[in-house]
Amino acid sequence: MPGAGSIEAPGPVRTPQPFGERLAAAVAARESQIVLGIDPDPARLWRTAGRADQARPALAAALAAADDAARAAAGGVTPSPGAGAAVRFDAAAAVLAHCLALIDAAGPACVAIKPQLACFERLGFAGWLVLERACAHARDAGLLVLADGKRGDVPVTAAVYAQAFAGLGADAFTANPLLGRDALDPLVQGARSAGAGVFALVRTSNPGAADVLDLRLEDGSPLWEHLARMVADLGAGELADVGAVTGATAPEHLVRMRELMPRTPFLLPGVGAQGGDVADLAPAFAPGRAAGLVTASRSIANAGETSGTEPGPAARAEAERLRQTAWSLA
Repeated sequence: MPGAGSIEAPGPVRTPQPFGERLAAAVAARESQIVLGIDPDPARLWRTAGRADQARPALAAALAAADDAARAAAGGVTPSPGAGAAVRFDAAAAVLAHCLALIDAAGPACVAIKPQLACFERLGFAGWLVLERACAHARDAGLLVLADGKRGDVPVTAAVYAQAFAGLGADAFTANPLLGRDALDPLVQGARSAGAGVFALVRTSNPGAADVLDLRLEDGSPLWEHLARMVADLGAGELADVGAVTGATAPEHLVRMRELMPRTPFLLPGVGAQGGDVADLAPAFAPGRAAGLVTASRSIANAGETSGTEPGPAARAEAERLRQTAWSLA
């Protein structure tokens, strides 16, 4: 044992396992390529009997800890939170209860969750605490966390975004590459240093994607092909740590996308509520099962409304249906 006052030599610095390797291992272990989108709408939350009783104390404890830290920093005095704070807290607690129940119900058929950050940010400070708690719950259940914020900014700010996602503990996050390579590089490097991944928008699932992403460049190719080449160049690893958001609503592009991005994992939104069909996505899985991640949000969360049954079992059944269909294509 070193003597008093002695300094031990630092141990070896551990390099985080690359995201592509972790993704491939998770898909194989859970036998799923389904990503559970979590887009909570306060007007369409599940009736979660008992869950609210768990959610409120968890959220209250997080708020109390933050309040204690704020009071200590301010010498014991903090301003009143205002009349709207109680209403916002109740909404946040209800959203957390919904998220926990949804993860417990559908999570066993999934490999990851994809929280839409705006759905939490609109709840203010409490919403970010809800997001952190939901992500922690998902990780405890063995799920990856893909934070969906579609961030994109000048290089200095892009590096800060990478730090923010690392603080959240996200395994990967979405990014907008339209500011150019110099703005995407800091996001990728920041994520890579933490063993996380980035999914850059290439050809999105909304109809308006054609307004910009299908525009023809001077060589006659669409803009999304240029973005695909950039994503392929940025990625590292047998299964790359930089992925592409490639909407399931335009499956006719998948063969060309695979030619341009042979090692890139595809995040495939648009199944279900937006009209995409898992059965059309086979080219995405050509390099292997982990190369295609099928994300579904409303079609899972609102499955009970569609079938007229309880939301939890309905969500699990829909997630399992999607899992079986996607798994059979690979």
